[in-house]
Amino acid sequence: MKSTSAYNVLLVDDSPNILKALKRTFAHEGYNLHTAESAREAMDIIKAQKIDLVIVDENMPETSGSELLSALRTFNPEIVRIMVSGMNDVNVLKNAVNKGEIYRFFSKPWDDFELLISVRYALEAKAEREMCRKLKDTLKHQNEMIRQLEKDHPGIAGKNLSVDGAFILDE
Repeated sequence: MKSTSAYNVLLVDDSPNILKALKRTFAHEGYNLHTAESAREAMDIIKAQKIDLVIVDENMPETSGSELLSALRTFNPEIVRIMVSGMNDVNVLKNAVNKGEIYRFFSKPWDDFELLISVRYALEAKAEREMCRKLKDTLKHQNEMIRQLEKDHPGIAGKNLSVDGAFILDE
């Protein structure tokens, strides 16, 4: 897994006080923290740099958190999406889950420890998905190489190999 300082976390809320509270919550975690006070500002940051995880408030002017999360899912589905909201409306939660495919939902005021653990687990899961994707790509490339070798040298893939990978020649 990457070190925590390798992760970029974006905090989005129209309230500067909430952004300060979130920054305090994550101050000792070592993440690269970015903040935005609107959906437009958040999208500008996301287009300019690689963001791993975003925490979004629902109730913002112009664009709601649910709409931003939905746009993020379309723009880059690899960004982990978390919603924090003071609204306890089931429809808000339903939209966040169904349209934004959020990882977690937290009510304000949130529990710092629970939020920290959720972010850590979300980033670990993201790192594992990335590793699996890389391993699949490597395997796909290696299988293609074997197919090409078999095409160029028929029967080569069926040769016996020792435990250390050396060819065992028929006598």
